[in-house]
Amino acid sequence: MRPVQSNPVTARLADIAAQAGVSEATVSRVLNGKPGVAAATRESVLAALDVLGYERPVRLRQRSAGLVGLITPELDNPIFPALAQVIGQALTRQGYTPVLATQTPGGSTEDELTEMLVDRGVSGIIFVSGLHADTTADMQRYDQLRGQGVPYVLLGGFSPKVKAPFVSPDDRAAMHLAVTHLASLGHTRIGLAVGPKRFVPVLRKIEGFQQAMEVQLGLSAEESEQLIQHSLYSLEGGQAAAGALIGLGCTAVVCASDMMALGAIRAARGLGLEVPRDISVVGFDDSPLIAFTDPPLTTIRQPVLAMGQAAVRTLLEEIGGTPAPHSEFVFMPELVVRGSTASGPVQRPSG
Repeated sequence: MRPVQSNPVTARLADIAAQAGVSEATVSRVLNGKPGVAAATRESVLAALDVLGYERPVRLRQRSAGLVGLITPELDNPIFPALAQVIGQALTRQGYTPVLATQTPGGSTEDELTEMLVDRGVSGIIFVSGLHADTTADMQRYDQLRGQGVPYVLLGGFSPKVKAPFVSPDDRAAMHLAVTHLASLGHTRIGLAVGPKRFVPVLRKIEGFQQAMEVQLGLSAEESEQLIQHSLYSLEGGQAAAGALIGLGCTAVVCASDMMALGAIRAARGLGLEVPRDISVVGFDDSPLIAFTDPPLTTIRQPVLAMGQAAVRTLLEEIGGTPAPHSEFVFMPELVVRGSTASGPVQRPSG
């Protein structure tokens, strides 16, 4: 946390303007109490002061529109900080102050973080890849939250048991994009490295993968099932899954996260194989900096900006008294071709 600084007028107007998404002239008008500024714009500037750690001028110290909680998994996977940034900026522009609550191994559970946020009087909560995505979890916790009058939106992993709006990438379409790309390069033995089977996004990726393998390569569900390895969403998890898939003769591996894909590249190199000459690797997320790996990673880009903004827009509608339907807003991912995929080898190298 930044220390609170006493005089926002001496702060760099550019910093406040950038945080609020407005011009420096607008910031100056708000700080000086000049007329001609829309209420929502004014709230955005005041929220920017809060976020940057500056005290509001005395005449402007009225209560902001409120707090909104954001509960994410641990931030090791770069896609979660990227989503948190988009959501936080969108909330700030609307005059809300985001409160980030991150789950860490051995730390607070989702239920404990939810209780903490409710106790702090948040106006609503956005859950990113929470227990709602786990098919084995008890969904009554979300009914209880609804009963407390706290609106919420869930990102990733639709559940028919939770009467709330969901925002998700199209996991099935993502796998179609990846498999179609690899098949077009001549790969006929394509593997899938994915997370634990109890999660909805994993089940959808498997479904999309098997459909694409049948359409592109004529493989039955039973045949493509043999080319799926479940592991952890981590570099080590990707390395273990890819090692097994390479052992099954795969010349290409589709991974359920960019971190897993980096692990797959490590596994290939450990076996004396070159990427992409001997084996092609596709990631998922298009995390920040992933274009600068060696080789630059071909991946499926999650529409982070669109999903984050949709989650905020939907939540604010609920907070404003317009309940969103129990439905899922599904966003199309995009194939980003870089240097980790190439034509499949005519014959697998021995050894």
